[in-house]
Amino acid sequence: MAQDQPVICHVLHQLYLAGAEVLAAGLARQLSFRYRFVFACLDDLGPLGDRLRSEGFDVTVLNRRPGVDWTVSTHLRQICKRHKVALIHAHQYSPFFYAANSRGIFGTLRSRPPILFTEHGRHYPDVRSAKRVLFNKLALSRYDRVTAVGRFIKRALVDNEGIPYRCVKVIYNGVDPAKFDTVTERKQMLEVRTEMRKKLGIDLNAPVALQVARMHPVKDHITAVAAMRYVVDEIPNAVMLFAGDGVERRRVEAKIVEFGLKKNFKMLGVREDIPSLLVAADVFCLSSVSEGISVTLLEAMAASRAIAATDVGGNGEVVGHNSNGLLSKRQDAKGLGNNLTTLLRNPALQSRMGSVGRERLITQFSQAQMHDAYTRLYDEMIKDTR
Repeated sequence: MAQDQPVICHVLHQLYLAGAEVLAAGLARQLSFRYRFVFACLDDLGPLGDRLRSEGFDVTVLNRRPGVDWTVSTHLRQICKRHKVALIHAHQYSPFFYAANSRGIFGTLRSRPPILFTEHGRHYPDVRSAKRVLFNKLALSRYDRVTAVGRFIKRALVDNEGIPYRCVKVIYNGVDPAKFDTVTERKQMLEVRTEMRKKLGIDLNAPVALQVARMHPVKDHITAVAAMRYVVDEIPNAVMLFAGDGVERRRVEAKIVEFGLKKNFKMLGVREDIPSLLVAADVFCLSSVSEGISVTLLEAMAASRAIAATDVGGNGEVVGHNSNGLLSKRQDAKGLGNNLTTLLRNPALQSRMGSVGRERLITQFSQAQMHDAYTRLYDEMIKDTR
């Protein structure tokens, strides 16, 4: 990495394998010919952070303490000074809060380095905070920029954060469809499918759904478990794969046992072979109560998988009902279960919806489009403050 490249500091909660983290890592890896990237994690390193360090990226963990930890902003200021950071890219609100405070309690019109605040998702329920609205008004300088990963997120930033509509730019999340090309050739796909199902102990002919998400209340795995009761009533040998881990895992496992569905579930933990898991599955499921633009939905589309998801947040921007998937209401186990049953019973429908989703991914949600948009924004922001 050339020392004269502009330095961009990604600020995140941590570097596990969530959407914002994968996006930041992808930007750093793909655009390292143009910029030099460093990372600051508020809370934890994570496996992705460990991997980025091994690839030569500077990754600092700030060890944030409970409550508002003002030392985090001090450490961020030191990082920016040490690396001569030209731009801070803050992913989600807390990283933005600490990044803004690292320039002083209130930003000035020429606060440096400028901050790009990208909002990836929202809490549920999402409420307006007068304190945050005031802080945002004072902290954002004319050289800062705000992006949202979808139209729903933009609306939330306007309504609940008080950021003017004209100041929020939508840059959709994207994934690289080529990552999934090697497992979409029919012959190879059958080989991958057979091998993966053998590893997982699943019959080759069993109808299989896959959900990839961290085990957090916002992902509402409990509704997915309840939905499988309706699926199993109609398709007794149906299997649901849960890839991911988190604070909800024990509660989810207990609910599976309570509903008598142990033989219908496989708890896979954190996985790095998502393309192969998608080939092993027939349908993708997402049961969240709130979403931005889910990277896992995009990966399912890249792998030509039909989707059964909740109609929340940005899911409706990604999944067209009766187009590339079926949508159900938030926490509607019966509705989600019925949609899963419809898809799992109908391979022709799966194929049609999967093809539509793949085409939609390529035209609207590709990684190349996303990276081009961020590159233009980075260059504009860095030029404006020189």
